[in-house]
Parts: sequence; structure tokens; C-alpha cells
Amino acid sequence: MPGWIGLPELLILLVVVLLVFGPKRLPEMGRSLGKGMREFKDSVTGNDKDDEPASAAQLTAAPQDVVETTPQRENETVS
Repeated sequence: MPGWIGLPELLILLVVVLLVFGPKRLPEMGRSLGKGMREFKDSVTGNDKDDEPASAAQLTAAPQDVVETTPQRENETVS
């Protein structure tokens, strides 16, 4: 077998990572790792999201579509 990392070593590594970080943080770590790898790949290949044209939803959004809400406590008077 080429290399020194095999299936038993990967399983041991997975168990150690699970014990150190816990099952609740693993999906978050996976997402951030994937996002970082995607950003690295895009920067290496020169793909920028700024080069893409704006979508139709972005072009048709008007300022009157934005609704501002204020918390109720700001409008109350103090006695």
C-alpha cells in the first residue's frame, strides 16, 4: 500500500477529532473548511463573483420594498 495513511489511521483520526470538538461543532467546521477551500480555489483560478452580472431580483428591488421596523419599547413613554 502506498503511503502510510490507511483506513485504520483515518478512523482513529476521525474518533480523535470527534472527541476533541464534539458532534455539534463538526458540521460548522466542515462548512468553514469547504468555504475556505472554495475561496482559495477561486483566488487561484482568478474567478471573482464581482465579474458576474447582477441578478434580476437585485435589479428590480426598489427602496419602497424595504420595511423598517422599530421596537415597541422605543415608542413607549416613561412615567
